[in-house]
Amino acid sequence: MIEIRDLGKTYNTGAITLEALKNVNLDIEAGEFVAIMGPSGSGKSTLMNIIGCLDRPSVGTYSLDGKDISSLDENELAVIRNQKIGFVFQTFNLLPRLNAMRNVELPMVYAGVDPVTRRQKASEALDRVGILDHAKHRPNELSGGQRQRVAVARALVNSPRLILADEPTGNLDSKSGAEVMALFDELHAQGSAIVLVTHDPEIGAHAERIIRFRDGEQVKNN
Repeated sequence: MIEIRDLGKTYNTGAITLEALKNVNLDIEAGEFVAIMGPSGSGKSTLMNIIGCLDRPSVGTYSLDGKDISSLDENELAVIRNQKIGFVFQTFNLLPRLNAMRNVELPMVYAGVDPVTRRQKASEALDRVGILDHAKHRPNELSGGQRQRVAVARALVNSPRLILADEPTGNLDSKSGAEVMALFDELHAQGSAIVLVTHDPEIGAHAERIIRFRDGEQVKNN
């Protein structure tokens, strides 16, 4: 599903040039659960942003479902993000004025889905992550674990081919973190492809395969 060849990313800030990624070659199959691990500054979040079509490589190619992402314009990238990728962030990224149901509906609003279908699919997604009974609560009325469940429901609602999770337990206590990871295990068992960025070995151990980075380079693949 994901094919990355000779990929590099360089940031130029005035007199300083930072080579964030170097010569990355990577394949991820449909339905696979992969963890990207490494210390701070290793390039793992940069790679996640490129896989999520939030950034572009400086060199090399990235193909998703056989389509060369590097050649797409911003509008085409937005469509890919909306239709093929579900995002789960460490900070939840929920809109504080909207309740859980409305937050989950947002990707479908951008996709032009009608209101009745939006409500039905959002309800199904909230039920799938076990939080439908909190559908009318705003984020500040939910615990951290509950907010992350809402974020996972939002990531699932457009039935994406790929779920990207960036430190999804980073702001959670150990009990809530374990519950969220159990949810990812369940989603993977149901056939979802998951790419998870983490620095925590216990979280990475949930994945089928760990890809390690250091100083922008892939150092181990198991």
